[in-house]
Amino acid sequence: MSAYTERHARSFGGWLVVFALGYGVMHHGGTLFTGLGEVGPTRWADWIDLLTPYVVIGAAAGTLRAAGAEAGAWTAFLFGAVLYTSGHGIHLAANSVGNALPGTDPDVVHLWDETVGHYLWYAGFAVVVAVLAVVVADRKARGGVVGHLLAASVGFTYFTNSVEGQTPWLGIGTALVFTVWGLLTRDGMGRYLATAYGLSLLLFAGFRIWQGGFPEFSELGWI
Repeated sequence: MSAYTERHARSFGGWLVVFALGYGVMHHGGTLFTGLGEVGPTRWADWIDLLTPYVVIGAAAGTLRAAGAEAGAWTAFLFGAVLYTSGHGIHLAANSVGNALPGTDPDVVHLWDETVGHYLWYAGFAVVVAVLAVVVADRKARGGVVGHLLAASVGFTYFTNSVEGQTPWLGIGTALVFTVWGLLTRDGMGRYLATAYGLSLLLFAGFRIWQGGFPEFSELGWI
């Protein structure tokens, strides 16, 4: 372990807490903040959503810096961060315009929001999580029950985003990879990876059995 890592290893766990909480809150922002109403032709929830990449990617960057990540990890992280922010921006713009201008061609809105935007956004998140796993999964486990609860919130959010975002098969494939990865590194921080994505897999399976597929929660009238 480098001298830099030794000095900063204690703080990367704090950044992971921010990462987990930020992901859980900001990726449910469209539901959590919808009650704030509108500002002009837009919604307050959309303006708050502008903060999402800063919170999630910022916390991930803080984790990597505190853990003393090497150049290769930073390069992969930057690639994932660009995917994430590009996808999020496309989703936000298309979704906001579609809400403000109901007459907009729904097929075009669906293409940029539900397809291009979501796949780039969620693929970018998967890359960022993979980089974090490479850097910290083998480190000494910390966090205990609280760590598992935060991991469970990530897994739940990943499931809800994949279903409502209509990317369930991407979500299932990614969850399988990360669950196995977490089990292989369960003696360290990887145990939280297994908790998060193992829960996602259980939710995906249960939801498919219950609903016979992956209908959006909004189609079911739940949100």
